[in-house]
Amino acid sequence: MDPYGKALMAYLEGDKKAKIRVDSDIAETEYWPVSEFFHSWNDMSQIERTALQHCKGRTLDVGAGSGSHVLWLQQNGIVADALDVSEGAVAVMQKRGISNVIHTDFYQHQGSQYDTILMLMNGAGIIGTVDNLPHFFAQIKQLLAPSGQLLMDSSDLIYLFQDDDGSVMLNLNGAYYGELEYTMSYKREKGKPFKWLFIDFDTLQEAASRAGLKCEKLIEDDHYQYLVRISS
Repeated sequence: MDPYGKALMAYLEGDKKAKIRVDSDIAETEYWPVSEFFHSWNDMSQIERTALQHCKGRTLDVGAGSGSHVLWLQQNGIVADALDVSEGAVAVMQKRGISNVIHTDFYQHQGSQYDTILMLMNGAGIIGTVDNLPHFFAQIKQLLAPSGQLLMDSSDLIYLFQDDDGSVMLNLNGAYYGELEYTMSYKREKGKPFKWLFIDFDTLQEAASRAGLKCEKLIEDDHYQYLVRISS
């Protein structure tokens, strides 16, 4: 089932009002306009723009979706591969003229090394859970060329658990507060639930350090979203 890919293709083929239904275990049902996945440079956030401007050398965009970031990179002289697990997303990117499209799961991708790995629009979500951080960084180290970099964004959801006085109420015996479970639907097609991680910077930096990597924050906005560069 590929509701995400079907929605992207529907938009590309003319349904400009297409929306994806998103259910999670922490918030009410949301409806995401598919148009947001086809945004151009002028509509991108400052975090996206900063990340794209820091890309160098051969680049891999993980979870490339509609291919908007790769198109900008190619237009600016950066050789970029686009990777996505969604069959529909891959077809959309091919129709948009992106030639280097890879249809696979990020954790299964092998055989290439990159100067830059790009993960945007809460790219850290692909980690899934904090327990998966060692596996994630092992894969990153395999894919990064010497002196390569990972540019990735995430958000700290701690504000969802803050009281008016600033105190925080967390279940210390439960799962990490940034681990969510999402289910996407488009029309009558419903995907399988999947884990998606929103991680605070300190936890990410500590995990990177344990993996022998440096993690620096490049930019943070007013909504707890931030961009990091991770390197050896």
